This record gives sequence, structure tokens and C-alpha cells, in this order.
Amino acid sequence: MRSRLRHVVAAALAAVTLVALTACVAIPTDGAVRTGQAVKDEAVAGFDYRPDKPTTGADQTQILRGFIAAATGSQDNYAVARQFLASSFAQQWNPRHGVTILDGSGTVQRSDERELTFTLTASASVDAEGEYTQAVRPTSSTLTFQFTREDGEWRIAYAPDGIILTPTSFESVFQQHALYFFDPTYHFLVPDERWFLARSSTSTRIASALLAGPADWLKGAVVSSFPEGTQLSLNAVTIDSGTALVDLSGDALRASTVDRVRMREQLSRSLASVATISSVSLTVEGATLSVSDAGGANAQQNPDVDPRPLVEEQGVVGYATPGTGKVSELGSGVGDAVAALDPRSLAISATGRNAVVGNRDGVFVVTGKRSLRVDTRQALVPPSIDDLGFVWVGQRSDTRRITAYGLGGDPHQVTTTLPRGELVSFQVSRDSTRALALIDTTDGPALYVMAIIRGSDRSPSSFGAPVRVQAATGDAVGATWVNDTDVASVAQATSGPNIVRSTIGGRSSTLPRPDGRATAITGGGGGALLLRTADGSVLQSTGGSWDTTGVTAHVLGVQR
Repeated sequence: MRSRLRHVVAAALAAVTLVALTACVAIPTDGAVRTGQAVKDEAVAGFDYRPDKPTTGADQTQILRGFIAAATGSQDNYAVARQFLASSFAQQWNPRHGVTILDGSGTVQRSDERELTFTLTASASVDAEGEYTQAVRPTSSTLTFQFTREDGEWRIAYAPDGIILTPTSFESVFQQHALYFFDPTYHFLVPDERWFLARSSTSTRIASALLAGPADWLKGAVVSSFPEGTQLSLNAVTIDSGTALVDLSGDALRASTVDRVRMREQLSRSLASVATISSVSLTVEGATLSVSDAGGANAQQNPDVDPRPLVEEQGVVGYATPGTGKVSELGSGVGDAVAALDPRSLAISATGRNAVVGNRDGVFVVTGKRSLRVDTRQALVPPSIDDLGFVWVGQRSDTRRITAYGLGGDPHQVTTTLPRGELVSFQVSRDSTRALALIDTTDGPALYVMAIIRGSDRSPSSFGAPVRVQAATGDAVGATWVNDTDVASVAQATSGPNIVRSTIGGRSSTLPRPDGRATAITGGGGGALLLRTADGSVLQSTGGSWDTTGVTAHVLGVQR
């Protein structure tokens, strides 16, 4: 069973101090670099680094720096890096224990005649299972390296397991891949982002990680169709003319007819990031596994929303056409019912038949022409709605308790382990498996993702451990799901809105600053972001500059 201290990023980075104790200096920019060699039927992206071997007469510092630089060369199980190690230690060192991604440059200091330390700052880490954790704040670690003489040359007698790479080197030798699991209803495929070496064994790493199950923080919110104990029979996935040949252990035979289809679906979606794989063939201990061509699959991946902004403007609730700003009112009486509540916030279900409204009197559930007040408390954050019949409400003063109301108003108290602070926003993902919480703390905005654990009747029972992702700095305004992997947050600074987009299990980027003062942010169609400013203007960005949509809104709504 995998162990990882990743329930909170701070804890994860404490683990990095242990995991990534490895190399430590910026990678030289003048070494030989060439493109990777192709492997049969599996493209190898990135670069194939060929680091330098130890030089005769090198001192301890040169050996240490050379060893660190050699971490870019994974060929033959890091054969070049092992040449910097004493023969008695070379095979003990485990480079696959984890990766630390260096922030800036580190410092080498002598602590003893045969011992050097390297002090570094980590910007992110990747553990042995390929799970990426970004440092919300730079974390300093001091690593110890011991030396010995061997045939008259200095060699490293002890080095911490794992490797350290510069951001540029990491992006060249590692690639991001999504493992896919099902939500408990099997209606959605939920991604679990991982990072693996860009080598010919990538497909094997993906399949092995998928069979091992989801990341700890996702457990309980997603399910796998593979029977417990299923592994790769040959510990290798081969590719023949675009077909990935996956041979499973005998445990796979316990899968039902429907689950076999779902097994293939999980593998097909997870291996789709390998460029040369177009299909998957399953075998068990070398024998063909019968899998039906119909039924049990076709779960939705990365559900999208209407590209038009959902707004309330001048008493009309519906989708606004960019350019003209004309609002097409929501049908079945929903638009009129929402407008009659004088909304301050609005979220609508994927079907469009249900909505949740926040106003000065509390929170209301709207179904068709009917509205029902479910919460009368003060100082509530904008409510959220999922596709399993629940409305989620949080109070600004309480980060430890969220109330999930059924559409009929029945309450379910769900506790969290979020840190104390002021809850700014709370939003459920479009696949209803995860929640996004933005908290204003004494140290500034903090953004967390949590798995939603449900009972057999699909009612929420608890949250998983929160995982912290990068938040925008400034005065916290709000946060939103952009798609099934990305979230975004906005905070107001003196220089304007600060917007950060983060991939869960991946990297973050700061978007260009729009003019004005931000009041709300939400995910739009096609992975776009929509931002409302204080004058009511709705702006749109797909990752570059912010464009005016020509739409004004009193309220910018959230779509599912």
C-alpha cells in the first residue's frame, strides 16, 4: 500500500525533504543534449540527456555537482549517476524514490572532512507513484552527502534517495498523464494526474499505477472496475501497430461482463496520452479476455458547459449572447422563479431543471416554477449544486462544516478538516466527486480540493483529506472549477485582479491581469474562464489575455 504525506501540501513537502534528498545543483546548460531515440511503437517525447561521467582528479564538490547533473540521464537505470557513487553504495541508491524540483540554486557547504551539505529550496515534488505536489510556499531542505576514496578518486558513499531537477530539466524528462477512475454512479470518468519519465516504459507505468488504485486523497470518492489484487501479469505493456497489449493477472477473471467493458474503458482513456496507442487489448495470463463491444462504458469525460455566460441582468435570467449581450431566458419557469428571488448568486444543474440561489434571505432551491428556502443563516458563501440532487451551503465563519441539502430541503451535515479562517467560496466539481474551497487565512488566501465521500444512497457523508493547490494572492474574491483537472482563483490586489489557474496534481500559472475590480469568477465552455468586474462587465480568457464579451451581468452564474 502506498504511503504518502500529501493530505496537505505542507505535509507533502515535509515528505519531500525525505524523498527528494538527492541531487542538488542547477543542471549545466552546455552539456551534450540530443533528442530521444524512438522505441518500437511508443513515441518518446522530451530530450535524452547524456550527462558527463566523473573526471579524473575531481574534488568532492565537483563530484557532488556532477552527480546532481547526472540525474537528468535515466538511461540504464541512471548508470552515469551511479558512476559518481562508491561501488558499495551504487546499487543501494534509489533514484525512483521521488523528484524534487529546484527553485533557484542551492548552496554547497562543508560540514566535515568527508561530508558536504546541500541546502535547496523546492518549488514542487513528485513522489514514487508519480503524484505531483506544488509548494504553496518555498520549502528549504538541507541534504547530506558523505564521501570516500576509491582507487584514489573521491566517490559518494552516501546520498539521499531520489533526484533533484531544475524546472527546465523536469519538463524535458517527465511527462504528465491522467489515470481515469469512475465516479460511484459510473456516469463520469475522473482524472488522477501523474508524472512519469518520458521513456519507452511509460505505458507500463500508467497501467501499473491505474491497477494500484487512485491517489490517497481521492479514495472513497472514485471507484475502479478492476477486481482487487489485479496486476500486470508480465509487468510490461507492449504496443503492436497502435494496440496496447495488456496482460493481467488471474484476478481479472472475477470481473463481471459489464466491469470488463469498464476495465477496457479505464485503460483506453488512461493510455490515450501515449501518442502511438489507439486501442487496448486485454489478456489474462496470456489468454484472451472476452470483452463485449457494447454496454457498460461511454462514461462522460471532462463534462463541458454552454459557452455563453449564465447571468441575471435587469430581471432576466439565462444565457447571454456574446457581442449583443442579449439574454435567452431559462425555460420551464426556472428563469422567472430565479429572477423573482432577486439573486446575489446563482448555480444551475447540468439538466437546467434545478437551480440554487443565494440572496439576502438565505439559500433557495428552484425546481421549475417552484422555489424552496433551505437555509436562513446569515453570511453564507454562494451555494453550489451537484448532479446527484444536493445543494451545498457553507457559512463564512465556519470552515469545518458544510451543509448538503437534498432538493426537498433535508439537511446533511458534512465535516471537513480544512484549516480555520474565513470561507470565501465553496464549489462542487462537474462530476460531483470533488469540492473546491477558498479560505482567507491570516497568511492570505488558501485553496483546497477535497474528495466527496458518499453513502450507498449517494448522500454526502464526509470529505477526504484536503489537498492544497496554488491560490491567487491579494484579497480573496472567489474560486471555480475550469474543467475536470483545472481550478482557478481570483484575488484583488492594488495593481488589479490576480488570477491563478492550477492543475490538480500539476503546475500553476498566473494569468494576465485584467483592468478593474473582480467580483466573481466561473468556468466557461471549452476550458475558458469568465470574470465579472465591478461595473458588471463579463470578460473571458482561454489562458491568454482577457477579452470583452459585450455581456453585462448583475449576477454571473455557475454552470454544471
